[in-house]
Amino acid sequence: MPNPASNQGDLALDDIPADPPVRFAEQALLGALLLEPLRIKTLGPLGPEHFSVAMHGALFAAMSALTPPVPEIHAREPVWITALLDRARPHARGLTASYLHTLTDACPNPSHAPAYAQMIVANRARLTIRAAAERLVQAATDPVLPDPAAHVLRCSDVVAAVLDDLAGLFPSHPGSLPRTVLPPPPTRDAGTGTDAAGEEHLLLSTVAAHPACLPEMRWLRPEDFTVPLHGVLYRCMASLAYRGDPIDAVTVLWEAQHHGLLASGTTAREVLDLLATPAGSPEHWGEQILQRSLLHHAHTTGLHIRACAEDPTNTPHQLITGSRRALADLGAVRARWQHATRPPSAVHPRAKTAPASRAGPPTPRTTPPAVSTRASR
Repeated sequence: MPNPASNQGDLALDDIPADPPVRFAEQALLGALLLEPLRIKTLGPLGPEHFSVAMHGALFAAMSALTPPVPEIHAREPVWITALLDRARPHARGLTASYLHTLTDACPNPSHAPAYAQMIVANRARLTIRAAAERLVQAATDPVLPDPAAHVLRCSDVVAAVLDDLAGLFPSHPGSLPRTVLPPPPTRDAGTGTDAAGEEHLLLSTVAAHPACLPEMRWLRPEDFTVPLHGVLYRCMASLAYRGDPIDAVTVLWEAQHHGLLASGTTAREVLDLLATPAGSPEHWGEQILQRSLLHHAHTTGLHIRACAEDPTNTPHQLITGSRRALADLGAVRARWQHATRPPSAVHPRAKTAPASRAGPPTPRTTPPAVSTRASR
């Protein structure tokens, strides 16, 4: 099958596979540097990797590597054009002298080169954030990862590092939040509904049989559960524990009645059956539930950041601000996950100092002044 592009000697403006806005910005910038080479010193942090078209990046790399001619020589002789073609052609297929003239025609004003460069950097920033968000989504939905929580947290750190690196490149301005219509959160039990419901069932039964664990499991929240009924029952148990009331299947059933659970169609027998089969450790089931909630929030965060990055109406500053806000929502769940999985040795030092702070000033702190006073007398 013939290739239509092979019949053309030069690339026309419409042949370059890039989004129109950044395409014209790249053409305008390269045209400005062809007309006034010394303006390359005014562009700031711009590199060949920022260009969306490989040929444009190769041409800019040649411009960056070569010494621009002085204006007097550049006005008389085509030394700049010749040097660029010799340097860039091995890395840019299809680059011709005719296309360089096309680039100069695409530049409205060479003095606007810094503005064109900023547009190119902004487009690259958008693509970089979108790629990082995509990796976060993939990590949150990969069913074969050996340690999904750790992998997701590393991906979220990468997103945060990308945002920090880009934040200094773009000035802040009013109206910094993006107006993108965010996609709805993904279904909580997609692909793992049976496992999630079973683990939540075991947690409720085991906590009802061993309620002493509840004060140590404050890192688990009702909203972490995939089944709303299970989250309400866990809230009932937490309420009983907070008040210091006894906890068993019957007291939880009574508390559930006060929460309106029985009025919503759930029967008393269904509640008692959910609390009748304890097995394993409450902390283990709780960590499984919290990990699933962490992955869900990471998935949602990645989708939100990706949606903002794909919305061309957002400025780079709006994109960075909105992405940081999405990461903050994930950070709240992350903090609870780190508290739940903290090694026991990391908890003991705080446990020793906590009683003294709650009890007020310890006695030894008032003794030294009295001793020093006697010594002075």
